[in-house]
Amino acid sequence: MPVAQAIAIKNLATPADSSSASALFSLGKYRDIVIAVALFLLFDLGVLLVNFYTSYQISEDALGINLAGRQRMLSQRTAKALLAVSAARSQGLASPADLDELRDAVQLFDASLKAFQLGGTVPGGNNQPVYLPPVASRQALAALQQAQALWIPYQQVLAPVLQGRASDAQLQAAGAYAQAHNLQLLGQMNALTTALEATASQRADRLRQVQTAGIVLALLNFGFILFKFLRRLRQSDAAIDAATEENREILASVREGLFLITPDYRIGSQVSQSAHQLFGHPLRPGDDFFGLLASRLGDKALQDAKDYVELLFAPHVKESLVQDINPLLDVRVQLPNRLGQEVQRTLAFRFNRVRVGAAVAHLLVTVQDISERSALQATLQAERQRAQKELAMLLAACEADPALLRQFVARSETSLLEVNELLRNTAQGQPALQHALDQAARRIHALKGDAGALGLDSLVHQAHDFESALLQVRAGGGGDPLLALPLPLEELLGKISALKSLAGLQRGMLAQATGTALNTALQRLATELATAHGKRVTTRVQMEQHGALSAEAADLVREIATQLTRNAVVHGIEAPATRQASGKAATGQLEIQLQRQDAEWILRIRDDGRGLHAASIRQKLLDLGWYTALQLESFDERQIVAHIFKPGFSTAGSLSVHAGRGLGLDVVQADVQRLGGRLTLASTTGQFTEFTIRFEA
Repeated sequence: MPVAQAIAIKNLATPADSSSASALFSLGKYRDIVIAVALFLLFDLGVLLVNFYTSYQISEDALGINLAGRQRMLSQRTAKALLAVSAARSQGLASPADLDELRDAVQLFDASLKAFQLGGTVPGGNNQPVYLPPVASRQALAALQQAQALWIPYQQVLAPVLQGRASDAQLQAAGAYAQAHNLQLLGQMNALTTALEATASQRADRLRQVQTAGIVLALLNFGFILFKFLRRLRQSDAAIDAATEENREILASVREGLFLITPDYRIGSQVSQSAHQLFGHPLRPGDDFFGLLASRLGDKALQDAKDYVELLFAPHVKESLVQDINPLLDVRVQLPNRLGQEVQRTLAFRFNRVRVGAAVAHLLVTVQDISERSALQATLQAERQRAQKELAMLLAACEADPALLRQFVARSETSLLEVNELLRNTAQGQPALQHALDQAARRIHALKGDAGALGLDSLVHQAHDFESALLQVRAGGGGDPLLALPLPLEELLGKISALKSLAGLQRGMLAQATGTALNTALQRLATELATAHGKRVTTRVQMEQHGALSAEAADLVREIATQLTRNAVVHGIEAPATRQASGKAATGQLEIQLQRQDAEWILRIRDDGRGLHAASIRQKLLDLGWYTALQLESFDERQIVAHIFKPGFSTAGSLSVHAGRGLGLDVVQADVQRLGGRLTLASTTGQFTEFTIRFEA
């Protein structure tokens, strides 16, 4: 966008173009600082190497001091073990444990003594092998030479004892030598330890001197670097301050929300004034961008936004190819207005990459309030859909049988006017309100069924919505929903008026629809309902004698046939998979027949579906709370099944435009009563359901 492009993308505080920026950070301008830093690093590296080497030597000295101390202990262990062996011999006892102790002490002392002189691997304090370097100081070497002079004769007199074959005289000689020279040997080991400690102390002093000199030189070097850097920094601060002021003026004046987000999805330090208003609260640098969106987006939308922003930070993804999949181009949020009231607004987020070299350093986010544009688009879309529905309804009306359409228009207009009269003459809160609403719902449900038979889907949905409004008023007992009923009723009357004009209907020009036209309408209704519910049905309709009925009886028969057709397809016939699982053909069979026998007419609607199941109806009555389990125990199956004709009873699993209200069979029962007929029902669970209406006309 032009405003976004007006801001220096690389850094919101960059004062000039890229050429001046490269000059600002050129090596020549900062050569002194770079050289000083390089020297500082080299000097630190040298000090670290000296520290490492000296520390390594001190660790070796520590090992030597530890093993020299062990030598003192071993000299005492040797003398003690020798005395124990001698005492056991004098008592005539065997002492294998003391002899083993003597052997171990002698062997370890001898190996350590040689390692001190020549270097070698010996067991450490934890019995793990360690390398002992040869000693180098003169004091340590002198102590080792004197200790060696004492130790060699000591080994010789101990040899028979260690081999386990020493005579009493040899054992006494070894003991006498130990008593005479043990303290001398211990003294030489003490001298060795002291010499090693002195060497370690010298090295520690040297290490401290090196560290002190290094710290002093490092501080001097740091002071030089700081001086140079501060002088350079003062020169660039003025330019940066000027650029910051320019950016501040831009960010305070633009209407869009502008800010940067980092690769870890944090808000940058520069945020436009409008961004705070668009988000409804201040944005702080470092805020989590997706944390701000989490309360405004669902989990799916938030995850899509994260995936999209992650794509933009991937440098190998072309920005132009992913612009169209931006999931944040239309985000609806609740924001407070100037009065503090929550109102819904629509925001659009757009992202532009900020590159540093080949890498994507930031994303520049532009936020706009597109509420007015979004509302206008929604209005246009709604008008377009309404016009399409109106056109579809008119096209379906043009394809319908003219006589059947005229009958539908005349009956619908009469029904709607009756509904209007019922609502107008029924005062809110009167006991007659519930009865009036039930009558109005029956008329609208019948209108919906007739419209479906003619393929007038737009009118079906509008009647369904009005039916919902009626039932809402009935459930709530009146109030504001009752006052809102005239508007949808007027819209329905407007639709019927348009169809009336199309059909060329005038007073006194009604013509009776032919039975063939009714056959076609019922077959189409059954096919459309089956398709909508994922079912298959073959419909055989024989209503040819429909034209011989009076106008009023013909209307009622058509209405009954329509409602029972809807009931059979929606509730009776099963889905293909269910039918095949029970051994039936995948396609259901529906028969609708009107015939005259002697003085009466017989209307029969039969389907080969699931039939009626008294236990399911009983459970539904319990779920609805119409009866208790104790009350239902006194009903036989016939009484239970009779409840399917009660208003509000439906076995549909969910509400749809085709089922769920519990009004279809209520309309049928009311129409049969108006015909003065008799309705019988036959059904076998899993096989069929058949409605038979007998009447005279």
